Amino acid sequence: MDATAQAPRRASSPAGASRAAEIRLEGVSKVFADGTVGVAELDLTFAAGELTVLVGPSGCGKTTTMKMINRLIEPTTGRVLIDGEDVTRVEPEQLRRRIGYVIQSIGLFPHQTVRANVGTVPRLLGWDRQRIRDRVDELLVTVGLDPAAHGDRYPAQLSGGQRQRAGVARALAADPAVLLVDEPFSAVDPVVRERLQTEFLRLQETVRKTIVFVTHDIEEAVRIGDRIAVMSQGGHVEQYATPAELLGRPANDFVADFVGADRGLKRLAVTGIDAADLEQPPVVQVADRLADARAALERTGARWAVVLDDAGRLHGWLSADRATGPGAVGTAARRMEAWVPKNASLKTAFATMLQLEAGWVAVLDDDRFLGVLTPESLHSALRRSVEGRVPETAGAV
Repeated sequence: MDATAQAPRRASSPAGASRAAEIRLEGVSKVFADGTVGVAELDLTFAAGELTVLVGPSGCGKTTTMKMINRLIEPTTGRVLIDGEDVTRVEPEQLRRRIGYVIQSIGLFPHQTVRANVGTVPRLLGWDRQRIRDRVDELLVTVGLDPAAHGDRYPAQLSGGQRQRAGVARALAADPAVLLVDEPFSAVDPVVRERLQTEFLRLQETVRKTIVFVTHDIEEAVRIGDRIAVMSQGGHVEQYATPAELLGRPANDFVADFVGADRGLKRLAVTGIDAADLEQPPVVQVADRLADARAALERTGARWAVVLDDAGRLHGWLSADRATGPGAVGTAARRMEAWVPKNASLKTAFATMLQLEAGWVAVLDDDRFLGVLTPESLHSALRRSVEGRVPETAGAV
């Protein structure tokens, strides 16, 4: 099947980053010696600089598909092209040195230090010692490991999360344009896993590689993917789409069942806050008289107002029952705890509202007040998101 989806809007690559590569699978299939079809004929394009997730139940061909990209498994039919070059015409060893590979078991050499592990591919490529050391130290810092504290340790002396970070650093050592990642976080506990996902997204914002990421966890796929390919038994792609499209419009019953009945809640995590969703409550200034603030509330019939300072920064809020007596608004205003930045997801806004038992959440651009989200406006935003009229976030947190 020819699976194509419109790419979500992403930030441009930082200066100095290596060029990412497009990957195309043209009629790629894998039939094993016993006749088992591991992967049906796939026509997929993994866009340069995007993180594409292959997700599906065990045995659906996710890892087989990924391994055909670096020829750990040879395809039965079809072609795999990286920036237009047929990988079958490249020596496998040379090809794999150009492709980063991160696996579930990490694969660090236990008898080598972290620094030696990370420098494996550059050594094979003949880099000089100082260049290797500089690159290794740079990458350890990038993945959140202190070179002085961790560089000379052995894998057994690291935690599971630290070993996984070292494995990612090793995969990036030669600055590959393509990174293949096979269920890297499934062996760590949920708290560490979430932290690693966050760090992985931060890392991708920095290095901007073409990443093919395999997982069986739809929650993980939705959180980190720019696009998601949902696969079924026999190696078929049932749908290839952005997370918001996948959750909003499942292509068939298989996809709907796989993403779950709570896909509307999952969609909150990939839907950003749009200015059209914000409500504008009454606004009063810190220096205003309480009597004037009360009059303003009475005119609008509102029960509360947002309190701003002269620069438009959020100071707090004022309820109608506190807008009495002499003095200025600032003396009676309450501190605002329920707020989110403008680049937050609807999930973050909703979680903040629930955690603080608030009836609304302020949205800020740095300190500047933009408006509020209420339960009603959150619901309206989610409906518009399903209809494709609200921008989705890339790597929502």
